[in-house]
Amino acid sequence: MPEVGFTNLLVVCVIALVAPLTLGLAPRVRVPAVVLEIVAGVVLGPSVLGWVEADLVVSVVAVLGLAFLLFLAGLEIDLRRLRGSVLRLALVGYVATLLLGLAVGAGFALVDWVRSPVLMAIALSATSLGLVVPVLKDARRLDSGLGQAVVAAASVADFAAIVLLSLFFSTSESGTGTRVALLVLFAGLVCLTALAALTVGRSSRLAETVTRLQDTTAEIRVRAAVLLLVGFVAMAAKLGLETILGAFLAGAVVGLVDRDTSTHPQFRTKLEALGYGFLIPVFFVASGLRLDLAGLIDQPSALARVPVLALALLVVRGLPALLLARRHDGRSVAAAGLLQATSLPFLVTASQIGVATGTMSDTTAAALVCAGLLSVIAYPALALGLLRNAEVPAETEHRTVNPDVRAP
Repeated sequence: MPEVGFTNLLVVCVIALVAPLTLGLAPRVRVPAVVLEIVAGVVLGPSVLGWVEADLVVSVVAVLGLAFLLFLAGLEIDLRRLRGSVLRLALVGYVATLLLGLAVGAGFALVDWVRSPVLMAIALSATSLGLVVPVLKDARRLDSGLGQAVVAAASVADFAAIVLLSLFFSTSESGTGTRVALLVLFAGLVCLTALAALTVGRSSRLAETVTRLQDTTAEIRVRAAVLLLVGFVAMAAKLGLETILGAFLAGAVVGLVDRDTSTHPQFRTKLEALGYGFLIPVFFVASGLRLDLAGLIDQPSALARVPVLALALLVVRGLPALLLARRHDGRSVAAAGLLQATSLPFLVTASQIGVATGTMSDTTAAALVCAGLLSVIAYPALALGLLRNAEVPAETEHRTVNPDVRAP
């Protein structure tokens, strides 16, 4: 066996276990486990105590965690909800988000907080779909008109932000025009793969074999999903695109092909167990280990960027929720704005790419992640309070759901 150290990974795994367990023992503290994972990484990492670092083993697992995080985010996309007026509102809202983001980014560029207003606009434009859905479930509004509009807006924002980030801020050296051509080629290959999977899935003999092997040690459906994930990531890297795009589209393809889960109801649970049980927590803890907290603390002016960026996130993603004002009451619209402004995983990814491409300083990247932490802590809780006090429409399904609050 190669001589590699697992001590740092051991500490990271301990953090991954203790964070949700702590929240489980204190149910009144409605904070996603991802927040504690990142904070613990900061405290135990080089910025504070220096007990653990993101060495090679941790870094490799963290890369896999990021890929699986985007894969599961793509799996959340429900194309059946993205149609008609709901889709139009989501698209118009995202265009408004980009315009607001460019204005905010230009202001930040003037004060030298970021070197690229476009990067800041894209970074602020995403929404954590994995946090939005549980809050809407808890408020019994997921199946309402408001819930569908918010989920559609978050889905469009997640997809568009990943595509734009891959297109304009890839770490490859190819020009934007070349990346556009490669993106079109990649999209074509993805469509061909999805079509091939749908065609092969109609084979009764193959379907029978897969059903027989799916709950054995072969775990054939999980292996096929992982193969698709790794294949799309490898394809994106080979074409010079960001691997996060490949991971996200792999999840979207699996969600499209696997719409009927009647013969395998545990398949997605198994994927989530692999992702949220091991890989994804390592990514978030490693993100905390790499966070330049010392740079923020040493400069009070830099620390002041955190609340400003959190407010910018609320403006850029929250204001477009006003498009829903004609159909919903004020509390519901305000809650929708808060939910749309909830973002963390994409901010972590965008900040890392910004540092790697030289378009964002380490200090601004750290402030952006901290702003994301604030949004995850505050915005969903405020939105839930507003939704519970708002008028519940008649079409809402009245049932109590205990959500597993997490960030994908």
